[in-house]
Amino acid sequence: MLQPKRTQYRKAHKGRIHGNTSSCAQLNFGAFGLKVLDPGRLTARQLEACRRAVTRHMKRSGRVWLRVFPDLPITKKPTEVRMGKGKGTVELWAARIKPGRIIVEVDGVSRQIAEEAFARGAAKLPFRTRVVARTGEGARA
Repeated sequence: MLQPKRTQYRKAHKGRIHGNTSSCAQLNFGAFGLKVLDPGRLTARQLEACRRAVTRHMKRSGRVWLRVFPDLPITKKPTEVRMGKGKGTVELWAARIKPGRIIVEVDGVSRQIAEEAFARGAAKLPFRTRVVARTGEGARA
């Protein structure tokens, strides 16, 4: 699972996710990408499940790039614990995702295989998604 080697602060505020993304909205590495349409948090487990589904469907041909990294610590208190007594311990790592962000890119496969792989990967995510292609790629396939 992805998580930072070290962080400046052990625990983070929850925060809010406002507006559309300003970075990672265009394809930079691959010919096809999976773009998120809703705001939310993406956990390291969800990202890993998506990556596995995409690479398995592509039968390890082509190349996959993950464009997000879970660097936000999410804390939880144990069940049946009374209120107060401080913040809970870090349970998982997540990434804040704004609408328009590309989270996975692939290259080296046909459009049909890429769309099927992204459909399987998107089933593991808590967002609505859309497949985007580099301009001119869709016309060839």
